[in-house]
Amino acid sequence: MTGRPAIRPDRLQERLERFAGIGATPKGGVDRQALTAGDREARALLAGLARDRGFSVRQDAAANLFLRREGAHADLPPLILGSHLDTQPTGGRFDGALGVLAAFEVLEALEDARLSSERAVEVAVWTNEEGSRFAPGAMGSQAFAARAIPPEWLAARGADGAVLGEELDRTVVSLAVPAAPLGFPIAAYLELHIEQGPVLEREDIPVGVVTGIQGTLWLEIEIEGQAAHAGTTPLAFRRDPMRAAAAILTELYGSIMPGDEDARFTVGRIEARPGSVNAIPERVRFTIDLRHPDAGVLRDLADRIAGVCEGVCAAAGCGLSIRRLVDMPPIAFPAEMVERIEASARRIGLASRRIVSGAFHDALYLARCAPAAMIFCPCRDGISHNEAEHVEARFVSAGASVLLEATLSFLDDAR
Repeated sequence: MTGRPAIRPDRLQERLERFAGIGATPKGGVDRQALTAGDREARALLAGLARDRGFSVRQDAAANLFLRREGAHADLPPLILGSHLDTQPTGGRFDGALGVLAAFEVLEALEDARLSSERAVEVAVWTNEEGSRFAPGAMGSQAFAARAIPPEWLAARGADGAVLGEELDRTVVSLAVPAAPLGFPIAAYLELHIEQGPVLEREDIPVGVVTGIQGTLWLEIEIEGQAAHAGTTPLAFRRDPMRAAAAILTELYGSIMPGDEDARFTVGRIEARPGSVNAIPERVRFTIDLRHPDAGVLRDLADRIAGVCEGVCAAAGCGLSIRRLVDMPPIAFPAEMVERIEASARRIGLASRRIVSGAFHDALYLARCAPAAMIFCPCRDGISHNEAEHVEARFVSAGASVLLEATLSFLDDAR
């Protein structure tokens, strides 16, 4: 060993700039959606950088990519550091990529210092965390945790008409590396991510110690009425699904978040069919994104939504169907993992605060496999999933340094 491993902020910043050029948008963001040519280009670049440093590269059937720095004992489960490289259609350059490239910087810092370790350390690049092209999100980490790819995923079509199974095959074949098993034993999992909210920046705290991830429920509500002429149909003869939808949303917007400061209620998509200006629609479909850190409260809110929908639709003479698209219960990270991250920040003189993640991340599924923890970096104005997303260089360096310090603490435990 030539000295204690340390992050090289200049190298990490250069890598962030380089990867932001793959899928760069005119407004400074990134469009590098899952399993596209841009996603494959980013994976190939990272694999090449790993090989240049002497790290091994593997890929599993879900196109999860693993970059491994060997330990003295190959039979010990590795420590995994990871995140994702795919983005939203008009995403930022830090969401996901910061976690991957900071994890790779940790591997390079260990290699620079010639640090020997008992167990291997691997960087994982999880497939399709965003879920913007193919739903659901976090596909790669879900498949890894379940050790299987659900067959229905393979037939799914993206917004661009692409078939997931075909794009997955193209991605796997495009990178000629050895195959990894879909799921294998791991010692622990660490993930660095931007906060995607305003709390840390507002308090000028460089490190967020994530205590858990709130639960997420995605619902698709479809209301069926009767198409009719807009100009000739009196109110008493209308079975108007749009009017029912408006009544439902008025009630839910007015009660769910105002009644619980921890609740999050969002309608992100709404459509009417047949979609004519001068016709009462036959059906209206909209989505609900419901989140809460308490599983019991989340269930109660879901029941409340169903009750409101049923009551309004019955009064309006409309049919109703409710379909669950995503149902992810909340998770609390182990207390010893939270404390390990806090201690790592203290050792290198960085202030931290505990925080709950409002967004879901790959760590939600890796926590089903092994002890997991997350570190948050502040982002400017709390903006994410946006081309204006930005993280100051000092916060990038702080987050990566805590990730390295936590990694070293795990490696010390294995001695």
